[in-house]
Amino acid sequence: MNSTAFAVITGGGTAGHVLPALAIADSLVAGGHRADEIVYIGARRGIETRLLKDSPYPHHFLDVVGLQRRLAASNIAFPFKLIRATLVARALLKQLRPAVVVSVGGYASFPATFAARLAHIPIVVVSYDRRPGLATRVSARFANVCAVAFEGSKLPHARITGAPVRRELLALDRIAARDAAREQFGVPDDRFLIAVFSGSLGSQAINKAVTEMVEIFERRPELAVRHVVGERFLADAAPLRSGESGIMYDVVGYENHMVQVYAAADLMITRAGASTIAELSAAGVPAIIIPWPGAAEDHQTDNASILGSIGAAVVLAETDLSGLRLASLVNELLHDQGSLQEMAASAYAAGEIHRSGRLADVIELMAEQR
Repeated sequence: MNSTAFAVITGGGTAGHVLPALAIADSLVAGGHRADEIVYIGARRGIETRLLKDSPYPHHFLDVVGLQRRLAASNIAFPFKLIRATLVARALLKQLRPAVVVSVGGYASFPATFAARLAHIPIVVVSYDRRPGLATRVSARFANVCAVAFEGSKLPHARITGAPVRRELLALDRIAARDAAREQFGVPDDRFLIAVFSGSLGSQAINKAVTEMVEIFERRPELAVRHVVGERFLADAAPLRSGESGIMYDVVGYENHMVQVYAAADLMITRAGASTIAELSAAGVPAIIIPWPGAAEDHQTDNASILGSIGAAVVLAETDLSGLRLASLVNELLHDQGSLQEMAASAYAAGEIHRSGRLADVIELMAEQR
């Protein structure tokens, strides 16, 4: 590993943090930096241990845990692990000598962000939720600049840059890529494809409703569903359906081909994580969005309103979720292609800020202040 890094990118715990971090790294490489100059620092318990495994970026995983919002034994260990992890991160930064540290949030971002503050390294905090999480709000106090995705942010030193979105998705031409993506998934051109993705961990509530919807649509040969259930729910997933006498139904635990999913889908059913909202708009995909009610401070409802308020998505509260309700919404949209096209166009227009390249520009500018 190179002893001098251009940037350290830190954060993680879930794919909603790690994939944006990788998108930032890719944008910096596209701007002329070598991959070995971009170093990732995350947590041993996060999904980053899997997602970084085959990446070209050097990475370090620290022994740090999140602070639970309820009484939990792990909270006792939190301050001690954080202090130890910060000391390890400080030693890493001394070795790497990065020009800038970029935090994408999550509990895994704390050690390297605190260590950067102690070392007087410029800090860029990237916030892509409309309502920032606790880790982002705390880290923002030490930031030289907060790169935010939306107007009206109350974070200090905020600059609107859009959200980090993987480059393959920013460059995606859904019309040109549709046939190849459908061929990859084995979905005929004449099927209306509904893609279901409820975050890297999956959602039991959404899985149940989608299974019921598939049963309702059992005899519908014009429909296909690709359902990402989450690996923890894969063993309990409903049986696959070949489509020989009705609906096609395919199930995967974790989706490794999300760009192709965005290209192939006619409609998506999703949660409202900030990364998902940014990706839907960057690609211009119409969606039914079901915010997770357990999200901190109900921030997913705020995220969903970004697309719902401009007619780019239908927002459905989980309290109203059922297989019958999903089937009704899908049926309405299936028979109203004009509305689907308008939703897609509105989503794509909202994604212009994410395609702007401003985030990489801000990181470069902060690095020059080192």
